[in-house]
Amino acid sequence: MSRIYHPLLALIASATNNELAKYVEYLKEENKILRARIPGQVHTKRHERERLLKFGKVLGRAIEELITIVSPSTFYRWIREAEGRPKAKNRKGGQRKPKEIRELVILIAKTTGFGYSRIIGELRKMGIKKISRQTVRNILKEEGIRPGPERSSDSWDNFLKRHAETLWAVDFFSVRTVTRRGLRQMYVMVWLCMTSREAIVSTATEHPNSAWVTEQTEDFLAQTRGREKKPQIVMHDKDTKFTKEFVTKLKASGVETNPLPKASPNLNGRCERFVGTLKWECLDKFIIFGKRHLDFLTAEFTEYYNMKRAHTERSHLPPIGEEPEEVDTLDLDQIKVRSYVGGLVKSFERKAA
Repeated sequence: MSRIYHPLLALIASATNNELAKYVEYLKEENKILRARIPGQVHTKRHERERLLKFGKVLGRAIEELITIVSPSTFYRWIREAEGRPKAKNRKGGQRKPKEIRELVILIAKTTGFGYSRIIGELRKMGIKKISRQTVRNILKEEGIRPGPERSSDSWDNFLKRHAETLWAVDFFSVRTVTRRGLRQMYVMVWLCMTSREAIVSTATEHPNSAWVTEQTEDFLAQTRGREKKPQIVMHDKDTKFTKEFVTKLKASGVETNPLPKASPNLNGRCERFVGTLKWECLDKFIIFGKRHLDFLTAEFTEYYNMKRAHTERSHLPPIGEEPEEVDTLDLDQIKVRSYVGGLVKSFERKAA
């Protein structure tokens, strides 16, 4: 009996939204590498175009971010041809602008997000005068680029890059613990710096009320107060635990809050990723007995995470600490192994000279 599901489909079917986004990013990068290995233009056959249309039409404008085998304008032309629509004609019968001018218009539009008039203004500054607003419109339309008001040059990634050094994210997570009164749910608050990936983790509580949240916010501000690059923006979801007192406490210290839209878990994915790491590499390995035990585990692992654990976004260095002096080799007697969290995790370190 033939297999019903392809392994990739089985993987996608069991994935969360956050994981799906990562799968798509990986497949896009893999596709770019494979495409770069193929010299020249890729000529598709009729049945291949039909397959691409079948899966691509339902994606709408999202196809522009994914397609690499041809340009988006070519893909839209395939759709018109498949639906029997006539090719758009140049009513004025004018000549097409040189390729260099067209590429410049597209570059300005994609780089700035400007509308037609402002693109013309950029061209005028460079001495290009013989181009009309309608021509700019036609060029962008052929490339499948929407008018300025309907698109934005900004994106969530751009926002993070602009503010990363002073941008922090905050979130909650819960852990079931064993107490004298039976199983109890404990809540912990996590702060994460978007640039360094440094994490600050609160102590636990059974009752994450406004007073407790405000107290943890005060502790966070105290720990970051003397820094050269202090927090300026804190982003968070719309959990009801983020009360007015929480916002007021941050604003009193000059820190703005950025509430995230509803149903957008991926926007706070970095903070959630740290929570996942804390659980997978530490908390899930223990039966946790009450608040003190939980506080010890989170504090010990957070110290290891900040000071010793390699992070890919930090060029495989820990979030906190200076880059070590580069060496070609090390003798084994120059290395020590340090244990954290009762020996659960270990770090290889160079002995002090």
